[in-house]
Amino acid sequence: MAPLRFSANVSWLFPELPSLAARLRAAGSSGFEAAEVGWPYGEPPEALARTAQEVGLQLVLINTPPGDREKGEMGLGAVPGRQAAFRDGLEQAVLYAKALGCPRIHLMAGRVPQGADRAAVRGEMDTVFLENLRHAAGVLAQGELYSRILPGARRTLWGCWSPSTPASRTPAAAILEKVGRPNLQLQMDIFHWQIMDGNLTGNIREFLPLVGHVQVAQVPGRGEPGSPGELNFPYLFQLLEDEGYKGFVGCEYQPRGDTVEGLSWLRSYWDKRGRPQAGQ
Repeated sequence: MAPLRFSANVSWLFPELPSLAARLRAAGSSGFEAAEVGWPYGEPPEALARTAQEVGLQLVLINTPPGDREKGEMGLGAVPGRQAAFRDGLEQAVLYAKALGCPRIHLMAGRVPQGADRAAVRGEMDTVFLENLRHAAGVLAQGELYSRILPGARRTLWGCWSPSTPASRTPAAAILEKVGRPNLQLQMDIFHWQIMDGNLTGNIREFLPLVGHVQVAQVPGRGEPGSPGELNFPYLFQLLEDEGYKGFVGCEYQPRGDTVEGLSWLRSYWDKRGRPQAGQ
């Protein structure tokens, strides 16, 4: 079994550094082979790509633009009346992904619109999300890009939307079945999955074949995997290995102190398991 591959989410890690470029350099110096960025759109993609190349990092994931943050938007994929803005943002994300050499884009569904009743708009949001995902899958296929969707976590993003589905399937897995495109996959954020459903062992075994990207943070504080909390990460990492996961594991957490000192959990993993060889 090959060791897991980890990517530094530089929108979260190294918060003491002011720019994405500086954070990419810090990630490279800390031993990461890959990085992901939530929203890279404030900086020219060519400059970010050049920095990543200089420090030997592969960019592996970006998000679609969030929309109007001042109005509480956090993604537009399922928001009624915002279809045109979602598609414009998708075009921008594709341009950045190509410039960065990044193969994956997280399609953010978004929140229930302010002032709307969740139950009243659920059906319309389901429909909008399906339409936007089908459109996105087609656009991304032209560029040989993959897309990810993440189930909403109501505790951490109050009012965020999650599609209706039979109880026997996760909402996002049911959406994948309806869209039916091979370049649309699940994003398994273990922090959110634990909060929403628990049963991580069963869910990982059942849904890992649909997963294209994993992200980790401790529960409940969203700190590094080595911080105190509910989750036994050595067990979960071994489970991902045993189940044959080949993608990246994104470090999307809030460092409790100095980011580099807080990476002791990762250095311990590398000491035990080694680092993946090229091509693994």
